[in-house]
Amino acid sequence: MIRRSLLAVLRRRLHDYPAVALIGPRQSGKTTLARSLRGRYFDLEQEPERLRLDLQWAELQDARPLVVLDEAQAWPEVFPRLRAAIDADRRRNGRFLLLGSVSPTIMAQVSESLAGRLALVELSPFSMGELPRVPLVRLWSRGGYPDGGVRGGNRFPQWQRDYLSLLAERDLPAWGLPAKPQVTLRLLRMIAAVHGQAWNATQIGQSLGLSYHTVNGYLDYLEGAFLIRRLPPYHANVGKRLVKSPKLYWRDTGLLHSLLGGVPEAALLDQPWVGASWEGFVIDQLLTLLAQRDHRAEAFFFRTSDQQEVDLVLDFGAQLWAIEITLTATPGPDAMRRLNRAADLIGARKRILISRTPRSVANDQEISCSLPWFLRHVETRP
Repeated sequence: MIRRSLLAVLRRRLHDYPAVALIGPRQSGKTTLARSLRGRYFDLEQEPERLRLDLQWAELQDARPLVVLDEAQAWPEVFPRLRAAIDADRRRNGRFLLLGSVSPTIMAQVSESLAGRLALVELSPFSMGELPRVPLVRLWSRGGYPDGGVRGGNRFPQWQRDYLSLLAERDLPAWGLPAKPQVTLRLLRMIAAVHGQAWNATQIGQSLGLSYHTVNGYLDYLEGAFLIRRLPPYHANVGKRLVKSPKLYWRDTGLLHSLLGGVPEAALLDQPWVGASWEGFVIDQLLTLLAQRDHRAEAFFFRTSDQQEVDLVLDFGAQLWAIEITLTATPGPDAMRRLNRAADLIGARKRILISRTPRSVANDQEISCSLPWFLRHVETRP
């Protein structure tokens, strides 16, 4: 079993809270990680498992082993029970671990029943730090899902296509998405075509024969299923007009590439969309790293109407980091100068240029490096 980098964070939350919800996309490894904690496991999507939990509930409230409730949102009746059990003994922590694939559903139940009693931990598919022997280009090409071919085999891109089809036909409708599966799959392909671009719901809606309100509502479900990331614009008083629409990214590049034709690794760099794909891949790796290290930062992008921009702005509260992402292996001085001009507008403390360079250099304020170097050497707690 591959050790997940999020395990230490999960253990800390269980130490500090009566209950923890481990959320993340389907097939990202939540169940495997939860089972490694050796608790008493129940799959609440299965009717017999619900009955078993119901019959054993009185015993479980007093038991010491961790109780793991997989797909907890599938049985809403369990949340009032959890609240009552926790409130009966608020001093006991680490009692319940809930697993869920749709964050809005879990969050609604948390707000209604478990506010103040439960911590949220988000698990992403495999990251670079968890697969040190996997070539970077393979992880970028196939994505990080454990069964998607990243560790070998010939499952990419068919596994990814089957995964998205199953979500569109079964899971998303069951979670409340009102679109027909054919419409959902068309929407997924359209989002792949605008990956890394400013979101234009009106344009997408016209292509689907839907209003922009409806399309934005559908996007909420896709974001809640951990498929899509909306990166909001960073607003600052810079005396310039700023781009106000969020940028849209697929969170897993394997899913993105399956929708864009499933090109093999060797042909990846020849694709017209490769720069946007690389940008999204780097952003996801950086934000996953922050989560794994339990470091908190809000993520944005910054762009003015005259095209001064920063691909990723990390707001740590005490300071800002400006990160520019480029696919080149030979970034020149102009790239850092452009980044510095944009970073000056927002007062960023650190300016980081991430490329495919084989030589990384750094000083107290500026860093020009490769992604692997950043992940190994840059301390992400300001």
